[in-house]
Amino acid sequence: MSANAFEVLNLVKRYRPDSPPVTDHMTLDIGVGEVFGLLGPNGSGKSTLVRQLAGLLRPTSGSIRLFGHDVVREPGRASQFIALQPQGLALPSQATPRELLRLTGRLRGLSVPAARQHAETLLSELNLSSCADGRIARLSGGQQRLTAIAAALIGDRPVLIFDEPTNELDPEIRRTVWERIRRSARSGKTVILVTHNVVEAEQALDRVAIVRHGQILALGTPGDLKAKVSQSVRLELSFSHAASEAAPALLEGMQGVQQYGARRYNVIVPRHETEAAISHILPGLNLLDDFRIITPNLEDVYLELTGGESHAGGR
Repeated sequence: MSANAFEVLNLVKRYRPDSPPVTDHMTLDIGVGEVFGLLGPNGSGKSTLVRQLAGLLRPTSGSIRLFGHDVVREPGRASQFIALQPQGLALPSQATPRELLRLTGRLRGLSVPAARQHAETLLSELNLSSCADGRIARLSGGQQRLTAIAAALIGDRPVLIFDEPTNELDPEIRRTVWERIRRSARSGKTVILVTHNVVEAEQALDRVAIVRHGQILALGTPGDLKAKVSQSVRLELSFSHAASEAAPALLEGMQGVQQYGARRYNVIVPRHETEAAISHILPGLNLLDDFRIITPNLEDVYLELTGGESHAGGR
């Protein structure tokens, strides 16, 4: 078996012959057991790309190989390997979560007892047990989202694709979902994440592609991308109420000082000057309520590469 789950070459998708490409000569590999992220603004082509990877949308040109199989020629092959949680929910409204999970498990080859057991495990893990027998149409948006995630997880598909998995979820259950996704990756499954929650996703991703206008602007590990784009460090300083008037004196002579609020400051310094900047501030440490050293994250990389475009949702 290939070391890659996916091998994508010069992938182009146009919805009309005279329209701009939604995916524009995309080329990438996704390794077996890798957690791969897709970040991009509305209309960047992320969801269109994953629909092509899953065999649900035929590309205009280019090739997609999944474990060596030609997905463009045989799109039905993809369903043997992939479980997809799409961005738009399309769940059977009159079914219950328990019924949906058991049926999905059976369709993916589980025995009746195994499908029941796996369904109950997922219902418990994703806090769905209390609504497991309610009609999906009557569930909240968050409960429907969790049901879709559970339906992607049931069975033993080697590739899992999650398109904006934590939309409509509160912070506590988002952490549960991310941990469940990471556990799937640790078991050797290939995971593809389409998300705009950069900070949360960064903790799980092995590699990430930043996409704009159907093209890949950057591709690499989060560390590689952060190192290429920004060589700065941000010092976040919060002065105590009593010491707020002392801030100008402490920060005098420092470059890259940005004030926001009455007592809060950012100091942007080149990475190689971080030690000197901290040494400058240390004598006044007792004046501060809070002091943080922030290295660039994927959000910084994303904003710099896309010129600050919104990155919520989108095809």
